[in-house]
Amino acid sequence: MAEVSTKPYFIRAIYEWCSDCGYTPYLSVKVDDRTRVPMEYVKSGEIVLNVSLNATRNLTINNELIQFSARFNGVSREVNIPVDRVQGIFARENGQGAFFTVEAPTALSPATPMVAEAGADSEPPKPPAAGRAKLKLIK
Repeated sequence: MAEVSTKPYFIRAIYEWCSDCGYTPYLSVKVDDRTRVPMEYVKSGEIVLNVSLNATRNLTINNELIQFSARFNGVSREVNIPVDRVQGIFARENGQGAFFTVEAPTALSPATPMVAEAGADSEPPKPPAAGRAKLKLIK
């Protein structure tokens, strides 16, 4: 039997923790040709998305894919993110969360439609504060 990754379980757990504590969960994603996000919001091959209940619709986090609808500049768009492209999930308010090692993205095809940050009307997230981490990734 093939080994099942723990990554989607960590993502779901941190998402629930953020929601329970009233924090805003953000996903950091390395974009490649399998990632469907608004390309106009991708910077340096990466995008940060607000995945809170208020910013998304029909959010599904399964073991292979994260899917939801979100409005970007008032236009509803579908977002599809392979779990292996997620660099981290963290709370916008305090930067706590789980961060993962992700391989460099494969080449982006110019015709690939991409989708941007859900809840783009809010300020961009701040990087996690330097210092001692509260959570540890165990491989």
